[in-house]
This record gives sequence, C-alpha cells and structure tokens, in this order.
Amino acid sequence: MFVNPSKFIQYFFPSLVWRKENSENNVWLTFDDGPTPEVTPYILQVLKHEKIKATFFLVGEQIEKFPNLVNDILSDGHLIANHSYSHKNGWLTSKEKYLKDIESCQELMPQNKLFRPPHGKITTVQISLLKEKYKIILWDVLSWDFSKKTTPKRVKQNVLKNTKNGSIIVFHNNQKSFRNLIVLTETIQELKKQGFRFSTTW
Repeated sequence: MFVNPSKFIQYFFPSLVWRKENSENNVWLTFDDGPTPEVTPYILQVLKHEKIKATFFLVGEQIEKFPNLVNDILSDGHLIANHSYSHKNGWLTSKEKYLKDIESCQELMPQNKLFRPPHGKITTVQISLLKEKYKIILWDVLSWDFSKKTTPKRVKQNVLKNTKNGSIIVFHNNQKSFRNLIVLTETIQELKKQGFRFSTTW
C-alpha cells in the first residue's frame, strides 16, 4: 500500500472517488475506524481548535459501543460515513457477506450516502453492486499513521509532500494510530499555510 495510489490503479477504477477534481484549494480530511475512547475526543479537540470540519468513516461495531462519541462528532458539525460494520476485507469476503456487513452499518446512519472500503480493498463485483447506492470514497494521500514502522515525523511528511488541490487525506481514529496523531495539529496548520481549505462537501 502506497502513500498515494498510482494513476494506473485509479484509471481502472473510475467509479471510485480518489480525489476531488477542480476543487479550488479544498482538501478533504478523513478519519477511518472508530469511534474510539481517548482517540476520538483528541481528534475532535484538535479540529475544534483549528476550526475545521472532517469526515469520519465509522465502523458499526464501534458506533454501537460508543454512541455518545458519535453524538460528539455530529454535534461538532462533522460528517459521519459508512466504513462497514465489522471492518471486513472485501478481497477475502463473499459479496453477500460484504454487502450485509455494509448494510448493518448503514442502518445506524440511514441518511448517509458515502462508503469507504476497509483497507481500501474491494472487488469489481462489489463495486458494481454498491455504486448505485453509495459514493465509494478512496483517497490519494494515506498518512500511514497506523504503521508500527513509521514515526510521527514521517506521517506529517507523507501528508505534506503529497497533498494537492482536491486531495482526500486519510488518518485513523484508532488506538494503533494514536501515537502518530501528535502531529495532527502541526500538519493541519502547515496545510493552512499552503493555502488549503478543508471541506466536507462530497
């Protein structure tokens, strides 16, 4: 998995949203997984301090465990979206089980129209079955905050070196990534200095 997917991969999956074209200096900040105690409140605190909004792709199991955190995300004006119910890998899951898992999460956020496949792994058959109901969101900038081999400094560099107009940036809202999120404020502030604005309009 790379920081930014190749043009080759993007070309063969045109129905997926990898980046928002013609965005006039807007970027899309997204957080996968969660909600997670400690981590979600920290992210919300940073976003509130920086006065920006983000999109949270949430896992259904976590929503049911921590509904108050979902309410906190929404009350702060952020967007929530479907990241499946139990974080299944689409490459290793039958289309029936995969679709059922997504729908179980969707029942917890019925107004939602966005879906991001866990691990970014989804088959062409799954895409064809989902694209009429959901806008399937991937990314063009992966922070790699979840990797044990990376560092906070590297996470920041990954984002700043690869972000451009219309970029969809992925951080993670889980315990595994928490240690690398100490650079979240610095990263956001540097993106602002570069003239970027943060959007949740998909």
